[in-house]
Amino acid sequence: MTARLIGITGGSGSGKSTVVRRIYESYHDTVCIEQDNYYKSAAFVSNSNITAYNFDHPDAFDMDLMLSNLEDLKAGRAIEMPQYDFVHHRRKDETVHIEPKKIIIVDGLMVLYDKRIRDLLDLKLYVDTPADIRFVRRLMRDISERGRTVESVVEQYVNVVRPGHMSFIEPCKEYADLIIPEGGYNENALDVLINYVQMLAGKME
Repeated sequence: MTARLIGITGGSGSGKSTVVRRIYESYHDTVCIEQDNYYKSAAFVSNSNITAYNFDHPDAFDMDLMLSNLEDLKAGRAIEMPQYDFVHHRRKDETVHIEPKKIIIVDGLMVLYDKRIRDLLDLKLYVDTPADIRFVRRLMRDISERGRTVESVVEQYVNVVRPGHMSFIEPCKEYADLIIPEGGYNENALDVLINYVQMLAGKME
């Protein structure tokens, strides 16, 4: 079986996860590979020195491992996907066994940045959401899920997240086959996307 790969990118807090969920709800023979799991370990980082490591730079990710895993999945081979601890900023010892599915969703900040990964994708999506909405979503997530303080989230956003978005993520719009404004709240765009995914999957049956 040769899987179809759909890449979804956009700024932090843009609503990528909502788009992923809607695709899965419409077609269950789907698995999602989150690029966040491929961060390199930076265990020296804490709330007090959050900008000591730039998580919003392409070099923060193990792109070689991600590429290898995606090539295996596309060819119908199972992988052991790494897991990342966002409280302690390091890769976990355990992995998750992922069996290939007909549709592989690749979700992450830099999914369209690396040409090697771009070339594997059958459909490239960019979720385009205003910066103020993205910041509020990120603030709420990092405090509730990642043990962060308001001050550390703001410092990181100003010093590395926003510059990284403008340098590495926003320019990737030009590679997108479809731009989805407002993420999961754009019902018309989602309807078009879901219909296409179902058609894509149907061609594989």
